[in-house]
Amino acid sequence: MTRPRLSFWQLFNMSFGFLGIQFGWGLQLANMSAVYERLGARPDEVPLLWLAAPVTGLVVQPIVGALSDRTWGPLGRRRPYFLVGAILASIALFFMPTSGTLWMAAGLLWVLDASINVSMEPFRAFVADKLDVSQRTSGFVMQSLFIGVGASLANAMPFALSKMGVVGSTASGIPLTVKYSFQAGAVVFIVAVLWTVFTTTEFPPEDMAAFERAKKGRGGFGALAGEIAEAVREMPATMRQLAVVQFLTWLGLFCMWLFFVPAVARHVFGATDPQSALYTRGVEWGGFAFAFYSITCFVVALALPRLAAATSRKAVHAGALVCGGVGLLSVYLIQNQYLLLLTMVGVGIAWASILSMPYAILSTALPAARMGVYMGVFNMFIVLPEIIAALGFGPFTRAVFGVDNPNAPLYVVMMGGGCLLLAAALVSRVHDVGDRVPVGAVIDADEHEPLTVQGSAQPVPSSGPAR
Repeated sequence: MTRPRLSFWQLFNMSFGFLGIQFGWGLQLANMSAVYERLGARPDEVPLLWLAAPVTGLVVQPIVGALSDRTWGPLGRRRPYFLVGAILASIALFFMPTSGTLWMAAGLLWVLDASINVSMEPFRAFVADKLDVSQRTSGFVMQSLFIGVGASLANAMPFALSKMGVVGSTASGIPLTVKYSFQAGAVVFIVAVLWTVFTTTEFPPEDMAAFERAKKGRGGFGALAGEIAEAVREMPATMRQLAVVQFLTWLGLFCMWLFFVPAVARHVFGATDPQSALYTRGVEWGGFAFAFYSITCFVVALALPRLAAATSRKAVHAGALVCGGVGLLSVYLIQNQYLLLLTMVGVGIAWASILSMPYAILSTALPAARMGVYMGVFNMFIVLPEIIAALGFGPFTRAVFGVDNPNAPLYVVMMGGGCLLLAAALVSRVHDVGDRVPVGAVIDADEHEPLTVQGSAQPVPSSGPAR
């Protein structure tokens, strides 16, 4: 079915919820490792404390995708899942910084991550549902734009609150700057998702009677599990090729997310005691540095469609991953906190492409009727690297770098850079079905929209993780 072309503001409204999702996702990624250390965890124990969340995501994402494919009601197909996930995630965000024990924090992270997955997974299918093929790159780029804005705000907020004079800690040692940031994130998350839910409509099934008959024939958990298994068996070739790239990419990203902030505190600031004021400064600066990759994502996302038109989506994605890999590897050479910000520029270029290009390539290779379940299955290749990180990084760092080695976080960040470079090399194996439609024609069509002065397909994420 041919979809009507949407205006800039329609694209804006349907993607605005991602600002809230990424605000919550960015807060947990930038701060939870340090929160765990403040609650008594050793650096080599931190990855294990992230385990429950990705295991849940591995199950939740394909199920939510399959369920949303067969859902239709007053809020449409995907929007009910946005809303339920946002409510649960906001509750977890609000109470997270009040944690008094490691297990309370880990439990709330489990709820938060599962809820973010419920909200985020259908957003990818939402773009493919709403937009004609000629606008899908624009739709995913718009999501990347809001992901960049949300993450920038989330990463910079603790640092900004500190500069505004907020001092002190909770009874369990969590800085008040982190506490207030998480609680503000709870509000931002629910408000942003509500904006999308109530300003955007969805297209009903073309044949409602046939849709209802098919839904009745696929009832029960067994049918749901069978549908997911069938989707995995019949995975399109493009999706299989992208899955390998996605797996290595997100393994590299989790190396960064889990260890970059502790690496900054230890390698750049020279702090070794997680309870010291110097360590707190390092953690705040690490979160601030994360804001730079998000800002870069925001800027670069606007240029991606034009770059794809001049080369190809594959070339853009491979080049962006190389920039990210080089950025992470260069952390080893930097001792100055201000120069550290430059490493995040490379990561930001990679992040802008990671959030859009794989999904733009994938959406043209998937059957429309199974968009949700396939997007859920594809997001499993984000969750699997997180599980590997949670189970393997602790034993790996102890075995290879030694117990309580202060440089272990830095070395894992560098491993992440290597993963991104390997992923970049494997992009060449991906068959982009969308190449059958000239990218230039897509860009020319987008230029007729009242978007911005760039004159290109505009703003663009789980993932994340978003996941």
